[in-house]
Amino acid sequence: TLGTQTDYRDGETQTDPYSPEYVVPSGSVPELLTLATLTWGRGLPAGLAEVEMIERAREKRAWEATLPAMDNASQIAKRRKMMDDMERKEWAFREQEIEKLQEVRLEVLKKLLQRREENQNELDAKRLDYHWQNHQKAKEEKMKKIQHDCALMLRKLIAKRKNVMGKLERRDIIKEYSDFASQTYAPLSRIGYFPDNHSERYVVKNFYLNTFAGLCELEASLPDSVTQVKIKAPKPKYTTTKTGFIKRSARLEVELAQVHQ
Repeated sequence: TLGTQTDYRDGETQTDPYSPEYVVPSGSVPELLTLATLTWGRGLPAGLAEVEMIERAREKRAWEATLPAMDNASQIAKRRKMMDDMERKEWAFREQEIEKLQEVRLEVLKKLLQRREENQNELDAKRLDYHWQNHQKAKEEKMKKIQHDCALMLRKLIAKRKNVMGKLERRDIIKEYSDFASQTYAPLSRIGYFPDNHSERYVVKNFYLNTFAGLCELEASLPDSVTQVKIKAPKPKYTTTKTGFIKRSARLEVELAQVHQ
Protein backbone atom coordinates (compact mmCIF):
# COMPACT_ATOMS: atom_id res chain seq x y z
CA THR A 1 0.00 0.00 0.00
CA LEU A 2 3.05 2.30 0.06
CA GLY A 3 5.00 3.77 -2.85
CA THR A 4 8.72 4.43 -2.88
CA GLN A 5 10.75 6.76 -5.09
CA THR A 6 14.38 5.82 -5.77
CA ASP A 7 17.27 7.88 -7.14
CA TYR A 8 17.98 5.38 -9.92
CA ARG A 9 16.37 4.47 -13.21
CA ASP A 10 15.12 1.02 -14.06
CA GLY A 11 17.81 0.76 -16.72
CA GLU A 12 20.54 1.37 -14.13
CA THR A 13 19.26 -1.39 -11.84
CA GLN A 14 18.53 -3.94 -14.58
CA THR A 15 20.64 -7.10 -14.26
CA ASP A 16 21.48 -9.76 -16.81
CA PRO A 17 18.65 -12.14 -17.74
CA TYR A 18 18.29 -15.04 -15.32
CA SER A 19 19.47 -18.46 -16.52
CA PRO A 20 17.80 -21.17 -14.40
CA GLU A 21 19.35 -24.52 -13.64
CA TYR A 22 18.31 -27.46 -15.82
CA VAL A 23 18.33 -31.26 -15.68
CA VAL A 24 18.78 -33.39 -18.80
CA PRO A 25 16.98 -36.74 -18.79
CA SER A 26 19.13 -39.74 -19.59
CA GLY A 27 19.07 -40.82 -23.19
CA SER A 28 18.01 -37.45 -24.61
CA VAL A 29 20.14 -34.72 -26.21
CA PRO A 30 18.12 -31.47 -26.41
CA GLU A 31 18.95 -29.14 -29.23
CA LEU A 32 18.93 -26.25 -26.78
CA LEU A 33 22.15 -27.55 -25.18
CA THR A 34 24.03 -26.55 -28.33
CA LEU A 35 23.45 -22.91 -27.28
CA ALA A 36 24.84 -23.39 -23.77
CA THR A 37 28.07 -21.62 -24.76
CA LEU A 38 26.16 -18.44 -25.60
CA THR A 39 25.71 -16.04 -22.69
CA TRP A 40 24.28 -12.57 -22.32
CA GLY A 41 26.65 -10.12 -23.97
CA ARG A 42 28.53 -12.95 -25.71
CA GLY A 43 26.23 -14.14 -28.45
CA LEU A 44 22.93 -13.21 -26.80
CA PRO A 45 20.72 -11.67 -27.93
CA ALA A 46 21.38 -13.67 -31.07
CA GLY A 47 22.31 -11.86 -34.25
CA LEU A 48 22.73 -12.90 -37.86
CA ALA A 49 26.03 -14.72 -37.20
CA GLU A 50 24.53 -16.72 -34.32
CA VAL A 51 21.49 -17.69 -36.43
CA GLU A 52 23.78 -18.90 -39.23
CA MET A 53 25.81 -20.92 -36.70
CA ILE A 54 22.60 -22.54 -35.37
CA GLU A 55 21.48 -23.43 -38.91
CA ARG A 56 24.89 -25.00 -39.69
CA ALA A 57 24.71 -27.04 -36.48
CA ARG A 58 21.27 -28.30 -37.47
CA GLU A 59 22.50 -29.20 -40.96
CA LYS A 60 25.47 -31.02 -39.46
CA ARG A 61 23.24 -33.01 -37.10
CA ALA A 62 20.96 -33.88 -40.03
CA TRP A 63 24.01 -34.95 -42.04
CA GLU A 64 25.28 -37.09 -39.15
CA ALA A 65 21.91 -38.82 -39.06
CA THR A 66 22.26 -39.74 -42.76
CA LEU A 67 25.69 -41.36 -42.35
CA PRO A 68 25.66 -45.11 -43.18
CA ALA A 69 26.41 -47.66 -40.50
CA MET A 70 29.88 -49.18 -40.21
CA ASP A 71 28.85 -52.84 -40.75
CA ASN A 72 30.68 -53.67 -44.01
CA ALA A 73 33.54 -52.40 -46.16
CA SER A 74 31.34 -50.69 -48.80
CA GLN A 75 29.51 -48.70 -46.12
CA ILE A 76 32.83 -47.71 -44.54
CA ALA A 77 34.14 -46.40 -47.91
CA LYS A 78 30.90 -44.49 -48.51
CA ARG A 79 31.04 -43.05 -44.99
CA ARG A 80 34.66 -42.01 -45.47
CA LYS A 81 33.80 -40.30 -48.79
CA MET A 82 30.90 -38.43 -47.21
CA MET A 83 33.12 -37.31 -44.33
CA ASP A 84 35.80 -36.13 -46.75
CA ASP A 85 33.23 -34.11 -48.70
CA MET A 86 31.93 -32.55 -45.48
CA GLU A 87 35.46 -31.77 -44.36
CA ARG A 88 36.17 -30.01 -47.68
CA LYS A 89 32.94 -28.02 -47.29
CA GLU A 90 33.93 -27.03 -43.75
CA TRP A 91 37.40 -25.95 -44.90
CA ALA A 92 35.86 -23.90 -47.73
CA PHE A 93 33.46 -22.26 -45.25
CA ARG A 94 36.35 -21.60 -42.88
CA GLU A 95 38.32 -19.98 -45.70
CA GLN A 96 35.34 -17.76 -46.48
CA GLU A 97 35.15 -16.74 -42.81
CA ILE A 98 38.86 -15.96 -42.79
CA GLU A 99 38.49 -13.88 -45.94
CA LYS A 100 35.58 -11.94 -44.40
CA LEU A 101 37.58 -11.39 -41.23
CA GLN A 102 40.55 -10.17 -43.27
CA GLU A 103 38.30 -7.79 -45.22
CA VAL A 104 36.92 -6.37 -41.95
CA ARG A 105 40.45 -5.95 -40.58
CA LEU A 106 41.51 -4.35 -43.86
CA GLU A 107 38.63 -1.86 -43.62
CA VAL A 108 39.54 -1.06 -40.02
CA LEU A 109 43.19 -0.62 -41.04
CA LYS A 110 42.16 1.70 -43.89
CA LYS A 111 40.08 3.81 -41.51
CA LEU A 112 42.95 3.98 -39.02
CA LEU A 113 45.40 4.97 -41.76
CA GLN A 114 42.96 7.58 -43.06
CA ARG A 115 42.46 8.97 -39.57
CA ARG A 116 46.22 9.05 -38.98
CA GLU A 117 46.73 10.83 -42.29
CA GLU A 118 44.06 13.39 -41.40
CA ASN A 119 45.65 13.98 -38.00
CA GLN A 120 49.07 14.34 -39.63
CA ASN A 121 47.68 16.77 -42.21
CA GLU A 122 46.05 18.79 -39.45
CA LEU A 123 49.28 18.83 -37.49
CA ASP A 124 51.23 19.90 -40.59
CA ALA A 125 48.70 22.67 -41.26
CA LYS A 126 49.03 23.94 -37.68
CA ARG A 127 52.81 23.83 -37.94
CA LEU A 128 52.79 25.71 -41.24
CA ASP A 129 50.39 28.27 -39.80
CA TYR A 130 52.67 28.72 -36.77
CA HIS A 131 55.73 29.23 -39.00
CA TRP A 132 53.78 31.61 -41.25
CA GLN A 133 52.71 33.70 -38.26
CA ASN A 134 56.29 33.82 -36.99
CA HIS A 135 57.53 34.94 -40.42
CA GLN A 136 54.78 37.57 -40.63
CA LYS A 137 55.67 38.87 -37.17
CA ALA A 138 59.37 39.04 -38.07
CA LYS A 139 58.46 40.79 -41.33
CA GLU A 140 56.34 43.40 -39.52
CA GLU A 141 59.07 44.03 -36.95
CA LYS A 142 61.62 44.43 -39.74
CA MET A 143 59.35 46.87 -41.59
CA LYS A 144 58.81 48.88 -38.39
CA LYS A 145 62.57 49.07 -37.84
CA ILE A 146 63.13 50.18 -41.44
CA GLN A 147 60.47 52.87 -41.11
CA HIS A 148 61.96 54.05 -37.81
CA ASP A 149 65.46 54.21 -39.31
CA CYS A 150 64.06 56.04 -42.35
CA ALA A 151 62.37 58.67 -40.17
CA LEU A 152 65.57 59.07 -38.14
CA MET A 153 67.71 59.57 -41.26
CA LEU A 154 65.18 62.04 -42.67
CA ARG A 155 65.33 64.09 -39.47
CA LYS A 156 69.13 64.07 -39.66
CA LEU A 157 69.07 65.17 -43.30
CA ILE A 158 66.59 67.96 -42.52
CA ALA A 159 68.77 69.13 -39.63
CA LYS A 160 71.86 69.11 -41.91
CA ARG A 161 70.00 70.94 -44.66
CA LYS A 162 69.18 73.82 -42.31
CA ASN A 163 72.87 74.62 -42.02
CA VAL A 164 74.50 73.43 -45.20
CA MET A 165 77.52 75.69 -44.98
CA GLY A 166 78.23 74.70 -41.36
CA LYS A 167 78.25 78.26 -40.05
CA LEU A 168 78.23 78.85 -36.31
CA GLU A 169 75.12 80.69 -35.16
CA ARG A 170 74.62 82.63 -31.98
CA ARG A 171 71.85 81.71 -29.59
CA ASP A 172 68.73 83.77 -30.23
CA ILE A 173 67.08 83.93 -26.81
CA ILE A 174 64.13 86.02 -28.04
CA LYS A 175 63.36 83.47 -30.73
CA GLU A 176 63.59 80.56 -28.27
CA TYR A 177 61.18 82.15 -25.78
CA SER A 178 58.74 83.22 -28.51
CA ASP A 179 58.56 79.67 -29.92
CA PHE A 180 56.73 77.37 -27.50
CA ALA A 181 58.11 74.29 -29.30
CA SER A 182 61.73 75.25 -28.61
CA GLN A 183 64.13 73.62 -26.17
CA THR A 184 63.26 76.18 -23.53
CA TYR A 185 59.65 75.05 -23.13
CA ALA A 186 59.86 71.44 -24.39
CA PRO A 187 63.36 70.04 -24.00
CA LEU A 188 64.12 66.66 -25.55
CA SER A 189 65.17 63.71 -23.45
CA ARG A 190 67.77 62.65 -26.03
CA ILE A 191 69.90 65.68 -25.21
CA GLY A 192 70.10 64.66 -21.56
CA TYR A 193 67.15 66.49 -20.00
CA PHE A 194 64.35 64.62 -18.28
CA PRO A 195 61.53 66.91 -17.10
CA ASP A 196 59.98 64.23 -14.87
CA ASN A 197 62.99 64.27 -12.57
CA HIS A 198 62.15 67.81 -11.41
CA SER A 199 58.37 67.55 -11.32
CA GLU A 200 58.17 68.69 -7.69
CA ARG A 201 58.99 72.26 -8.66
CA TYR A 202 55.73 72.50 -10.60
CA VAL A 203 53.65 71.77 -7.48
CA VAL A 204 51.56 74.77 -6.40
CA LYS A 205 52.62 76.01 -2.93
CA ASN A 206 50.06 78.31 -1.31
CA PHE A 207 50.66 80.22 1.92
CA TYR A 208 46.95 80.15 2.86
CA LEU A 209 46.63 76.35 2.47
CA ASN A 210 49.97 74.99 3.70
CA THR A 211 50.47 77.02 6.92
CA PHE A 212 48.40 77.46 10.07
CA ALA A 213 48.78 81.25 10.06
CA GLY A 214 47.56 81.34 6.48
CA LEU A 215 44.51 79.24 7.39
CA CYS A 216 43.69 81.57 10.30
CA GLU A 217 44.02 84.63 8.06
CA LEU A 218 41.86 82.98 5.40
CA GLU A 219 39.19 82.13 8.01
CA ALA A 220 39.23 85.70 9.36
CA SER A 221 38.69 87.10 5.88
CA LEU A 222 35.53 85.05 5.36
CA PRO A 223 32.16 86.74 6.04
CA ASP A 224 30.02 85.81 9.05
CA SER A 225 27.36 84.25 6.81
CA VAL A 226 29.81 81.41 6.00
CA THR A 227 30.84 80.50 9.54
CA GLN A 228 27.62 81.36 11.42
CA VAL A 229 24.62 79.67 9.95
CA LYS A 230 21.19 81.19 10.61
CA ILE A 231 18.22 78.85 10.57
CA LYS A 232 14.72 80.18 10.15
CA ALA A 233 11.96 78.25 11.81
CA PRO A 234 9.30 77.06 9.39
CA LYS A 235 5.98 78.78 9.56
CA PRO A 236 3.08 76.62 10.72
CA LYS A 237 0.60 75.59 8.12
CA TYR A 238 -2.82 77.09 8.33
CA THR A 239 -5.45 74.39 8.74
CA THR A 240 -8.42 76.71 8.43
CA THR A 241 -9.64 78.79 5.56
CA LYS A 242 -10.39 82.50 5.66
CA THR A 243 -14.06 81.74 6.29
CA GLY A 244 -13.26 79.55 9.31
CA PHE A 245 -13.73 76.10 7.84
CA ILE A 246 -11.21 73.26 8.35
CA LYS A 247 -9.41 72.22 5.19
CA ARG A 248 -9.90 68.75 3.75
CA SER A 249 -6.13 68.01 3.91
CA ALA A 250 -6.13 68.90 7.63
CA ARG A 251 -9.02 66.52 8.32
CA LEU A 252 -7.24 63.79 6.37
CA GLU A 253 -4.05 64.28 8.40
CA VAL A 254 -6.02 64.03 11.65
CA GLU A 255 -7.65 60.80 10.47
CA LEU A 256 -4.32 59.36 9.44
CA ALA A 257 -2.82 60.24 12.83
CA GLN A 258 -5.71 58.46 14.57
CA VAL A 259 -5.32 55.38 12.37
CA HIS A 260 -1.57 55.38 13.06
CA GLN A 261 -2.14 55.53 16.83
